[in-house]
Amino acid sequence: MNQESFNVSEGETGLDLQETKLPTYWNTPFSKICLGMKIGHQINFIVINKQANSLYSLIADGQYRNTSLGRNTWKKLIGSQASLHLNCNREGFNVVSDTDWMSKARIGLLGDDNPNCNKSKSRIGFGTRGYPHDGVTCGNTAINGPDNGDKRIEAMGYILVQ
Repeated sequence: MNQESFNVSEGETGLDLQETKLPTYWNTPFSKICLGMKIGHQINFIVINKQANSLYSLIADGQYRNTSLGRNTWKKLIGSQASLHLNCNREGFNVVSDTDWMSKARIGLLGDDNPNCNKSKSRIGFGTRGYPHDGVTCGNTAINGPDNGDKRIEAMGYILVQ
């Protein structure tokens, strides 16, 4: 939500487990976002075609901006272990459940066992929090009847723009 860099030197080390936030977050225009999640030794990527002045301009204001990748594409970030509820499928930037303390993601997809997103109990995303598993900030969490069982999968996230 701010324009303060973090661990800039770690941005030069490649796709490892070092966290960084580079000035490119707020000063690089792009037309594509490449999202990656590393779980163990496996990294999976998906691409979002989206034009913006910067990633900061897309998410810092907190406004929801939808995407239309579909749940199966989001599940590719996790692989065969991914689990989501079959309904809701709200996806994009600043995605939130209708109930404040439930799932939310800066970038991602929410699932619910109801057609609405009133109490989203599953998510795949970046910058995530809420029920279930508030401590998982990147990855997949799901509980109470998702399609591939209850999950708590933590990932290292990579966000690249072009």
